[in-house]
Amino acid sequence: MGQQDNVINMKEFRTEEIVSSESKKTVSNEKITGQIPVLDMTERRETILNEERRQVKRTILNEFIGANVIVPDRGLLKIALHDISEDGLAFDLEPDIGQFNVGDEIAVRVYMNHKTYFPFSVKVRNVRYIKDEGVYRHGSALMKGDINEMALFHFVKFLETVSASLSTDNGDVTVSKIQSDY
Repeated sequence: MGQQDNVINMKEFRTEEIVSSESKKTVSNEKITGQIPVLDMTERRETILNEERRQVKRTILNEFIGANVIVPDRGLLKIALHDISEDGLAFDLEPDIGQFNVGDEIAVRVYMNHKTYFPFSVKVRNVRYIKDEGVYRHGSALMKGDINEMALFHFVKFLETVSASLSTDNGDVTVSKIQSDY
């Protein structure tokens, strides 16, 4: 009595297109074999893995906070923060401005108002062009041991907490004049 193999050969069940050389018609395995097609879960699996790859919560910051990077010998360059987490941040630059390179270490300033900011450093980990938004998105990691590492950690926690209860002001509760009965 031989040992039975526990491996299922999925090629038998996969829906593949078969093109006849004479007619150039496409026919699926379902029509040929009468079997129901088996879905290829590779794409779904990749999506799940990419979602699980994120080990920290990111807070999306669409124009919530002002930020600049310091470009040596040129000064401050305004960036659009996309998201932030305990480990890093993503920011966008317009294509006409250019882009940083992977591995670049950048000094960042996050502004609390027009004059007050706290600085920290990041290292660019990836750069990609986001066609739908027309920007270069830079993914960067926070430099460990930075003087403001702890302040940034608490700042991120503050943003996470606040963003859970943010509301949009549509101007529906404005008062034009206060009349006092006193």
